[in-house]
Amino acid sequence: MQRWISGFLDAQAAGRDPARNTLLAYGRDLKDFAAWLGRRGLHFATATQADVEAYLVHCDAQGLATATRARRLSAIRQMFLFAHDEGWRATDPALRLKGPGRAQRLPGTLSEAEVTALIEAARRKGRTEADRLRDTCLMEILYATGLRVSELVGLPVAAVRGDPALILVRGKGGKERMVPLSNPARAAIRAWLAVRDAAEAGARAKSRFLFPSRSAEGHLTRLRFHALVKELALAAGLDPARVTPHTLRHAFATHLLARGADLRAIQTLLGHADLATTEIYTHVLEDRLRDLVMTHHPLARDD
Repeated sequence: MQRWISGFLDAQAAGRDPARNTLLAYGRDLKDFAAWLGRRGLHFATATQADVEAYLVHCDAQGLATATRARRLSAIRQMFLFAHDEGWRATDPALRLKGPGRAQRLPGTLSEAEVTALIEAARRKGRTEADRLRDTCLMEILYATGLRVSELVGLPVAAVRGDPALILVRGKGGKERMVPLSNPARAAIRAWLAVRDAAEAGARAKSRFLFPSRSAEGHLTRLRFHALVKELALAAGLDPARVTPHTLRHAFATHLLARGADLRAIQTLLGHADLATTEIYTHVLEDRLRDLVMTHHPLARDD
């Protein structure tokens, strides 16, 4: 069964160019399914629709989240479709199966005042001036652009040379998009670049990343940035449980939408392939529309 999984993942990587994390998740999901089949003396080549359904019941009994079960079925369906196309199976046992569906959970977000407090905390919290300038630059860029964490920490320094008004970002699946920078973000980049470049002036090898580090990746890691955001939340007097890098991405989208930005423009800025993914942010319109009616509708007036 490992040969089936490897063949499927190789084809996905070559044909659809998915994100690395997506391939890793598919690999884990299919290995779990293969182990479940193996314990029952079954194989991908012999599994039936009833077997796949029984596996999904097993996942449900384990208490796995709806989103996790939906992703596992998606991996199984795509693998069996690939196997059928390759002639490894005459039938597709997952063809008629429907997923559990994902509960539409509203993303956590922050108010504009709370984001301001986080950025102010970055300006004063670091041990050194370089730390404070770097942390401020990270927070200003994240709030100004709504980048994913991997996109932010992996930004090449060449992307911000010359004080650009827009930067080129390489997102999921290698897809590129142009994202504008706010004036505060540009100012924070200039200040950080001056310190960063001075520190590298005598170095034989210069980093290609905007936020270099001694990690294996060569740049600030996602894990370290996640911890940094928690530290800044504490310094800002906010509950760290409410604040993550992804929360700031949500804040970027909800604040834009609340101030009248077009949903499709936000989709482009966030790098969402499907508008349906962006539509979850429309919950912020409820308050705006309610205020609009209460302010302008003649029957809403007290007099």
